[in-house]
This record gives sequence, C-alpha cells and structure tokens, in this order.
Amino acid sequence: MDCPRREREKLERMLIGPYGVRAENSRGRLHPEEECSIRTCFQRDVDRITHSKAFRRLKHKTQVFLQPEGDHYRTRLTHTLEVTRLARTVARALGLNEDLAEAIGLGHDLGHTPFGHAGERALNRIYEGGFKHYEQSLRVVDRLERDGQGLNLCYETRMGILHHTYGAEDDTLEAIAVRLCDRIAYINHDLDDSIRAGLLTAEAVPEQIRLGCGERNSERINAFISDLIANSGGGELRMSPQMQQTFDFFHRFMYSDVYTNPIAKSEESKVDGILERLYGYYCTHPEKLPEDLHPIAEREGVGRAACDYISGMTDGYAMEKYGELFIPFAWSVK
Repeated sequence: MDCPRREREKLERMLIGPYGVRAENSRGRLHPEEECSIRTCFQRDVDRITHSKAFRRLKHKTQVFLQPEGDHYRTRLTHTLEVTRLARTVARALGLNEDLAEAIGLGHDLGHTPFGHAGERALNRIYEGGFKHYEQSLRVVDRLERDGQGLNLCYETRMGILHHTYGAEDDTLEAIAVRLCDRIAYINHDLDDSIRAGLLTAEAVPEQIRLGCGERNSERINAFISDLIANSGGGELRMSPQMQQTFDFFHRFMYSDVYTNPIAKSEESKVDGILERLYGYYCTHPEKLPEDLHPIAEREGVGRAACDYISGMTDGYAMEKYGELFIPFAWSVK
C-alpha cells in the first residue's frame, strides 16, 4: 500500500472536479518542507490552525454582542465553526476540496480583535498603519504564531484567509465558498442571537425574509445553502436571482436593525477608550510587551508590535490588562 497521503491524493483525482484544487497541485508553502506521509498539505493546514493559540483564543472573543448574559450566544469561535461546516458542505456537493475549504474557514478570523468589529474599528483609527482583521489573520498565520515562526501554510489557504471579506480575481472556488458561507452564517446566527437577546421578536422579522428563506435559523441556512449549491456550476458559485434578492434584503436589514441597534451597541463606546489607552501604554513602555513581540518592535516599530499584541487579546484579557494598568486597587497599611 502507498502512503496514506498518496492514497488520498489519488482519491482526490476522482472526488475533486475540474474547478477544485487538488492537494498535489498546491502552489506550496512560503518555506518548502518535507511532505507528511499521512496527511495532504491542506489537511496539515487544518491541523496547524486548529492547534494554534490564536484559534483557541477565539472562544473568548465577541462575535456581535459584548459580554452577553447567557451561555448560548455565538462567539468568534462558534462563528468560525459554523462557517467551516457550511463551507465543507458546499465544497463536497460541488466537487471542490473540502480540506482546503476547511482550512480557510478555520483560519479566516484568527486576526480578529477583542470586542468584535468595534475593536477592529478602534484599532483602525488608533494604529497609524490602519487595521483590517483579514490582513491581521494572514499576519497571524505568517508571522505571529509559533513565537514568530508562523504556521507556514499553503498559498491557497493563505490567500483564502486574506481575501475572505472582499475577494480577489484569482480566488479559488474553495475561497469563494468560505466567503459566501461566512456571510450566510453571520446574518443568520446574528438574527438568531438577536431574537434570543430580546432585541427583536420572531414576528418582527420582515415578511420578505420569513417567506423567502424560512421562519427558523435552520430553515434559513438550509434554504441559502441549498439554493447556492443548486445554482452553482461551470466554475462559478451563485444563488438564484430570487434568493440573492432575499439575501441582499436580509443583509441590509441586519445592518439597519441589529448591528446598529442602540441597545446592543450601548457598551461599544467604551471600547475605543480601552484599546486607545492600552495602545498608548505599550507604545510608551515597549519593554512590557511579551518577549516574542520584541523583535517585531525592533524591526517594524513599537506601534506594530502593540497592535499585534492588543488585536490578539480576548475580551476578558483586554479588560483585565486595562484594569491592572489604569484602575487603582484598594490597599491598606498594616
């Protein structure tokens, strides 16, 4: 018997259609290395991301609601897992590479800040170089993980991570699948969480959404994914015109009625102050940065190192450091 990796690569020649990326055809890694005898290159990417520190931290990072009371609201980690499962379903149905789609899905939000998009907006304003979470996600896997060595992922995985928000002309279909599934996942689970939080009632969801894709979260997701699979082909991923119209309306509704809801966003004004003071502190005291970021401070500037450190923090850790540095504690003389 050939080694398991080669057997899998042979199987991919039958399972993956003409528009998918076979592992044996990958454009390779930043730094060439010996192939694994068991796993394909994309399977190794999945494992490297899953075992990374940045991936583990996602469980304590906000998706939409800052510090919601309850155990059933999405976090950045559960969002990532939902996106990845949807992307694998689409990839399998369309003859694409499931492992590549999984790797991109698992890695796409590794660079997200604490406090969700509020944190991203704050860092983009504070850091002179600007901040985009998709660029930071690539930086995490290329530069920050493994104490500065990076994960050395495949080109296709890296570009899928980088382009998961806006896309690029030469994207693989696996990358496009992740990008579409990301959007399908977040508008649906954010609506579900909004109803759970009492920001909306199920009856307040517009009729165009309820009739167009369903009353329940599972119905809506199934409608979008099924339509996407049924209408894709010939090297293109697309929904039917009617479902695309429903999706676009749904997306606009979420931005007008949920993402800007004053109740849900009431605490976000505090995020700017927290991150700005942390950033200022570490720029003034670079010696307080973790040791693995000292080389970045020396080569790329203290601001870059401070941005890397703060963007990697979980919500709780950012507040803990803020309290430690700026809030006086009670003391007594004995």
